[in-house]
Amino acid sequence: MGKLLVQKFGGTSLVDTKRLEAAADIIVKTISEGNSVAVVLSAMGVETDRLIDLAKAIHPEPNLREYDALVSTGEQISVALMAMALSKRNLKAKSYTAYQLGIQTNKRHGRARILDVKVEKLKKQIKKGVIPVITGFQGMNDEGDITTLGRGGSDTTGVAIAVALGADECQIFTDVDGVFTTDPRICSKARLLNQVSFEEMLELSSAGAKVLQLRAVEYARKNKMPIRVLSSFSESPGTLVEEIEEMERPVVSGISSLDNEAKLTIRGVPDLPGVAAKILSPISDSGIEVDVIVQNIGAENTTDFTFTVDQKDASSAEEILKNTSKSLGGGSIEMDDDIAKVSIVGRGMRGQSGIASKMFQVLADNEINILMITTSEIKISVVIQKDLMKKAVNALHDAFQLDKSLKA
Repeated sequence: MGKLLVQKFGGTSLVDTKRLEAAADIIVKTISEGNSVAVVLSAMGVETDRLIDLAKAIHPEPNLREYDALVSTGEQISVALMAMALSKRNLKAKSYTAYQLGIQTNKRHGRARILDVKVEKLKKQIKKGVIPVITGFQGMNDEGDITTLGRGGSDTTGVAIAVALGADECQIFTDVDGVFTTDPRICSKARLLNQVSFEEMLELSSAGAKVLQLRAVEYARKNKMPIRVLSSFSESPGTLVEEIEEMERPVVSGISSLDNEAKLTIRGVPDLPGVAAKILSPISDSGIEVDVIVQNIGAENTTDFTFTVDQKDASSAEEILKNTSKSLGGGSIEMDDDIAKVSIVGRGMRGQSGIASKMFQVLADNEINILMITTSEIKISVVIQKDLMKKAVNALHDAFQLDKSLKA
């Protein structure tokens, strides 16, 4: 008995018609093995970026309804071409937009959330032996307007359709072999992971690993939908993201790194209850996401408050902070975008002592100064100087012996 699979192909797997044809061959192979398939596609290559540039050329801050109507067209090109490619291979295939299927989202243009997926039409087509080829990245709100799900949103579409169909697995095809212990472009010893838990994948994604969109992992975890990350360029078995309890787990499973954040500090604000809310509320109200937060110990009834944001939001956050500082009677604002965040992640860290001290000692031995620290149950993140990121990742990878498998 074959499986029901949802196969999602990202833009790097569809950069041109040659790569699209290669993706079609993967689908054909999956069908030939007795499986049923629904396909979800991103736009081809950098098509979405091209459309964004067009919008910005007309207006630096375009109307978001029209912006979504424009940038969603890239996926429509992909699905129509893929349906043609599959038909050429003597398979029955039909392209569908999110609008045609009724993928319902909330009203937030540019970063909508999926509320409901109607799959009756898909189930009927699959039963007839038709391969549905579906636009990722998009949906529609209750007013019938097209919405988009934000960067990497096709991952979320794939997972949502897999959940709604009750699929056996959601396969995400990309340009890497799977999830590695760290970025192989930074560390030559990075090792492909056979399996990683949802919890670890969430932490790795939030800390900078760009293999899967964070919201897609959240959706999969909530609905217990296994995700397999595969390469459309190789025969690699990929990485299975799923809750599988193992008798023995590595203390640290992976290291993620991020060098596109900026650190903002507001100095000399009153050291009073509620000051953190007064600083951060205007930031979040403007749609800016805050990452690491540190409040220094107060001195003479004042304190310094530091946090990090995405570099693209740094200037806006700085302007908001200037107004906040005036209203609070605070001092200077400082911004530093010459920083990087390095995180170690592992479920084996839970209940283990000495992991943080080992991490900090490794960094000290390599003369890497820590600017900020944040922790969770299974993650420790540090903010350091940007030009030391590669050195930090390699030193930590060696120290925690991530190049060695437990089964080796």
